[in-house]
Amino acid sequence: SFRHGVLATFAILLHEIPHEVGDFAILLRSGFSRWDAARAQLLTAGAGLMGALVAIGGSGVTSAMEARTSWIMPFTAGGFLHIALVTVLPDLLKEEEKAESLKQLLALIFGILIMAFMTAFFEA
Repeated sequence: SFRHGVLATFAILLHEIPHEVGDFAILLRSGFSRWDAARAQLLTAGAGLMGALVAIGGSGVTSAMEARTSWIMPFTAGGFLHIALVTVLPDLLKEEEKAESLKQLLALIFGILIMAFMTAFFEA
């Protein structure tokens, strides 16, 4: 549905922006010049955009197709939850400094509030 598409797009954007900045930093530390790192980032982003355009162009979504593919959303959500709980949570639990733990907790709550707001906003 349109609502799920907007929510997924927003969530992916919130994830990808810091992810791309991190990738850029890794490329710089690996010996890439700023321009080479920027070109590599542009190349991968362009390939992702082309893949998305091909998927959109070939989808021709109908209500029958949506009914057949609606089972994908729970598996996708489960995959993201698995990644968060298996790879991220152990690192968060190792934090010994109370100020850092508070920052992490506030960031988690902020993320939940953003998703709750988006869900309520696009529900209407």
